[in-house]
Amino acid sequence: MTGTEVASARRRTRPRPVRLAPVDLLGLGLLGIRTRKVRAALSALGISIGIATLIVVTGIPASSQRALMAELSALGTDMLRAQPMPDQDPPVLLPEESPAMARRIGPVTTVGVVANTHASVHRSDRVDPGDFSGISVLATRPGLLKAVNGRMLSGRFLSSSTERLPTVVLGSVAASRLGIPQVTGNPQIFVGGHWFTVIGILRQTPLSPDLDRAVFIDWQTARDTLKFDGHPTVIYVKARESQVEAVRDVLPATLNPQLPGMVQISKPSDALAAKRATQSTFSALFLGLAGVALLVGGIGVANTMVVSVLERRREIGLRRALGASRGQIRGQFLTESVVLSTLGGLAGTVIGVLATVGYASWHDWPPVVPAAAVLSGVGGAVVIGVVAGVYPSVRAARLTPTEALATV
Repeated sequence: MTGTEVASARRRTRPRPVRLAPVDLLGLGLLGIRTRKVRAALSALGISIGIATLIVVTGIPASSQRALMAELSALGTDMLRAQPMPDQDPPVLLPEESPAMARRIGPVTTVGVVANTHASVHRSDRVDPGDFSGISVLATRPGLLKAVNGRMLSGRFLSSSTERLPTVVLGSVAASRLGIPQVTGNPQIFVGGHWFTVIGILRQTPLSPDLDRAVFIDWQTARDTLKFDGHPTVIYVKARESQVEAVRDVLPATLNPQLPGMVQISKPSDALAAKRATQSTFSALFLGLAGVALLVGGIGVANTMVVSVLERRREIGLRRALGASRGQIRGQFLTESVVLSTLGGLAGTVIGVLATVGYASWHDWPPVVPAAAVLSGVGGAVVIGVVAGVYPSVRAARLTPTEALATV
């Protein structure tokens, strides 16, 4: 046989290393964790603290921010108020169809309307008609309550079921002046020479304090009973916050195409600017602290894996002598590092979520756990495991059987 044939025969007869299945590789990776539980737990704890810190420092500010956003939204960040230009001679009137025209603007979500009927209101028909109570009678439609973020103190607001019926709703100040603290017993008041039943009382409306001193009557009922002319006095428009300025620009021409300059539109609430400024803030310091915690945890895992290689030289030597390849040794220790970091990451995720939910609930905030923080935490733990295990696994794979067994 020639030399080439001899070499070829030797290659054919040389035993090839067995390729480990993923399950077998995972079992080898868990071997070091099972045999050194305390050390593994302490190393995983470092990762857990980092991941929990990452979730907490993103979840708690997010929960606080959502609570603040809700409070700022309640201040009317998405509301505009439109009315005719005051002190004009003759007075400027908004067209009767102007509320319907406002609803056709794309970003508009809610439209509420009121109109002063100039009717008088008294507790009974025996009160002097000339006695001024300082209460206005406003015709309105059911959408007003949503448009001004109003809430009921007692009873219910006007709806389609009360249309054309002699029913009214009182503002908080109007109810106090008329001596009607609640609607039990079907109290009645005398409006414009007609009796009306009170079906509801509003809470205070901080966005429109003038509504607190008003009696609200159905739009069509006001036209039939109080001879109301149908021209709106004030139109409340709610739009998507991102489009409030754009809606304000087109609202005058939409409400009164003939005299757009005679329509007065309120400026967007200052709370809108505050809300946008709050949304643009970023907790860079907290995220930096979380990054440091993750780095410390990764160093702890790397240190554990290096010590594990030093302590397990005999095991490495025996496996190498029995035919384990360098790739198998490398895969074993890399798998162990990744599993260790992943377990720590999962534990840290659970701890961080529970801490965030508990802290937010304690402050009556809506709990918010950003999905990106959770995914980044678990994904970061896996990456840390890979990075922390590269050097120890390569170092273990480089040990020859004689070198590993000689140190035992």
